[in-house]
Amino acid sequence: MTKADIISEVAKATGLEKVTVLAVVESFMGSVKGAVEGGKNVYLRGFGSFIIKRRAEKTARNISKNTTIKIPAHNIPAFKPARVFLKTVSKSKK
Repeated sequence: MTKADIISEVAKATGLEKVTVLAVVESFMGSVKGAVEGGKNVYLRGFGSFIIKRRAEKTARNISKNTTIKIPAHNIPAFKPARVFLKTVSKSKK
């Protein structure tokens, strides 16, 4: 499902125009991105959490050059689904 599909479904379900729904979806995504970039987690009860995971420094190997490099510690964004969401997905049929 793409962002356009989500916008179409929300517009159909609410009766709002697609332009309005697009503005709301873009604003929501901007708010989530801004919060995570600012170091805050975003919790959506019953859906999941957008969190920041810390990756430790590690040593990696470049096999083609037979060298080792150090990858510095860094943060990555992640999504952790809520338990209710996990249960419904695991019970759903394809």
